[in-house]
Amino acid sequence: MQIKEVIVVEGKDDTAKINQAIQADTIETNGSAIHAGIIEQIRHAQAKRGVIIFTDPDYPGERIRHIVSQAVPGCKHAFLSKDKARARNNKGIGIEHASAESIRTALEQVYEMSEMYEPEISREAVIAYGLLGGPRAKQRREKLGERLSIGHTNGKQLLKRLAMFRIPERLFVETMQQIIQEEDNDE
Repeated sequence: MQIKEVIVVEGKDDTAKINQAIQADTIETNGSAIHAGIIEQIRHAQAKRGVIIFTDPDYPGERIRHIVSQAVPGCKHAFLSKDKARARNNKGIGIEHASAESIRTALEQVYEMSEMYEPEISREAVIAYGLLGGPRAKQRREKLGERLSIGHTNGKQLLKRLAMFRIPERLFVETMQQIIQEEDNDE
């Protein structure tokens, strides 16, 4: 598998792991202290080939994703769940710990954010499916984020992500019904 876009990652370990899974060029942010030179490299890559932001599924990774997205509009996004990015010894989460298969799958399910999009999914629907407040809300958001490949979000971010990635209401409803059905089967 070869990726035409340049992939933005956090560090050299992420680059090494991605290169084990696919053929791609990367730009490393070297953590969340992204300087102007890195942003310029990303802008240039976006103009020439396109960019996929592929950061760790943790707070610093989300912060980097936000900084780059704000500075360089039009980037695509790939996500890994925490489970797929967890180190074997449970002492870390990151792209560098993911399997080659998980990396390929995440990069096959890339999303392009859209700022000017009328959301199909209402806050009421999110509440009705128990994604805001309630005993299973966090667990359900994690499952939804993984299945829709939009990453893990808190309750406040969920509606924004669903809208930015243009998740259709039909897909949202089908996915939530599957999650709830699985919960009922487990009881």
